[in-house]
Formats: sequence, C-alpha cells, structure tokens
Amino acid sequence: MKKLALIFVMALGVYTVQAQSAKSLLNEVSSKVKSYNNISIDFKYNLNNTKENVNQDTRGDVILQGDRYLLNMMGTTRMFDGKTIYSIIPEDEEVTISSYDAGDDKEITPSKMLTFYEKGYTYKMDITQNVKGRKVQYVRLIPIDSRAEIKDILLGIDVQTKHIYKLIQTDSNGTKYTITVNSFKTNQPLSKTLFTFDEAKYKRDGYYINKLD
Repeated sequence: MKKLALIFVMALGVYTVQAQSAKSLLNEVSSKVKSYNNISIDFKYNLNNTKENVNQDTRGDVILQGDRYLLNMMGTTRMFDGKTIYSIIPEDEEVTISSYDAGDDKEITPSKMLTFYEKGYTYKMDITQNVKGRKVQYVRLIPIDSRAEIKDILLGIDVQTKHIYKLIQTDSNGTKYTITVNSFKTNQPLSKTLFTFDEAKYKRDGYYINKLD
C-alpha cells in the first residue's frame, strides 16, 4: 500500500510539473501573439476521418488584427469587423451577413485561433519534434467540459519563436482537423479599409445580399 501511495504521489508530481511547464509555454505564446499589431498566416488545412474514408487537403490564408479577421479558404472569403460576419462566395455571387454573438460561439474561430486555449482546457506537455531544424513542442489540451464534442487538441509550438506551428483537433467521432502554418508574418502594412465591407460594391457586381438578422 505504501509503495502504491508513493507511485501515486510521484505520478501526481510529474503531472503537476508537466502542467506548469505547459502553462508557462502557452503563456509565452499568448504574450507573443498579443504583442503584434497584426498577423498574416498562410496555412494548409486537412480534414481526415478514416471511418468515413474522408481525407481532404486545402490551403488558406488569414489576416488577424485584434478580434477582426479576413479569411480566404475553399473558395470563400469570411470577414469579421468586430461586430458582423460577412461570408462572400464569388462562385455563387452571394454574400451572407450575420451578427456575431460571442456567447454562442464555441468554435475555434480565426480570431481565437492563437488564444483559444486560455480558457476551458487542461493541458500537459506531449511529444517534441524536429521540423526542418526547428524544435516543435506539442502541448495536449483536453476540454474541461466532458460533454464537449472535441476529444483533444495537440498544439505544436515553435520553441524558438513561440509561434504556433500546428494545431491538430480530434473530435469525439474520430474526425481530425489539422492546420499547419506555412508562413507566419507580423506587423504588415494593412489597408485601413481591409475589414470594411462595401455592400454597394457587391450590389453593383450583381451579388445577392443575404442578411440573416
């Protein structure tokens, strides 16, 4: 019994150290992200579900400035100006406009992609990889809410730059979503109207404007 108790205490000690190390690393990442005026990311996105025999790759890019973002992915442009979300689909010549409710948003949206882990997760250190000479440390995040659809998230962090390199989200149904960062640029010159939706322009171009609210 004493031996079992000792093993338990040692295991708990290792877990506590890992959690503290993971928290320290995530705090560094968060501080680094918040120090930038804006961030431009080019990424690869993969959706994989072996049970359904689905494996899809696509590329995308996103510009982040505070809560605002401009995301291009899978033929759709999604823009958020801090209050309203605009989904622009050139192929259908349609724009969908909807209000944003932070209370209803439980997804990892572009504006939360680099800071989502600050609330609602427990975490511990995971594997370390060498990626083209860069040391990438993974942190495993597990939702505190046992009813969450997300099973866990692996967050790969470039140890030198403290930038997120990869995010691997596994859902309870086995679907895996992987975002791999190809380029990470900061403090780029941005147009003052980058996050401003010009409704008149799209109407002139023949787009159908679908307002959900």
